[in-house]
Amino acid sequence: MRHVFLEGEQIYLRALEERDLSGNYFQWLNDDEVCEFNSHATFPNTEVKMRDYFNSVSNTQNAIVLAIVDKKTDQHIGNISLQRIDWVSRSAEFAILLGEKDFWNKGVSSEAGFLLCSYGFERLNLNRIYCGTSEKNVGMQKLALKLNMVKEGERRAAMFKNGEYCNVYEYGVLKNEFSN
Repeated sequence: MRHVFLEGEQIYLRALEERDLSGNYFQWLNDDEVCEFNSHATFPNTEVKMRDYFNSVSNTQNAIVLAIVDKKTDQHIGNISLQRIDWVSRSAEFAILLGEKDFWNKGVSSEAGFLLCSYGFERLNLNRIYCGTSEKNVGMQKLALKLNMVKEGERRAAMFKNGEYCNVYEYGVLKNEFSN
């Protein structure tokens, strides 16, 4: 049964569901390639951590975590979120994890990003959406620019990954700058 929340051409977004925890999602967070540029896969993923995360995002108004689902197969292929929502300053942090590698470099992240940012600006009345990414994560940097985000700064040696420190680039877009 489809529980479509936001729909695009290739994918739709829906609430994360308990059944997602027993799919490939669990292994994405242990996969060095999927997690090459984020904080996952530093410590082993466990069922307890998955359940705790699911319960925390299901019961908060400060994060919206959605499953990215392929329309053709109804396969859960990744997650996308607006997190750290600040309802006073009307801002939120954007994050995405495309776990199924067969869907990389096919425009899925861009489509999901536009759907979620449009939702954030239009329905949640956010004024600013931002993200941070490793200086080595060229894919996320390109996605941020596609979403009309502007490079706002750099946090030096802010991330330790794969045995070295790297800089984190900060991007952001304001409601009046975003277009889909």
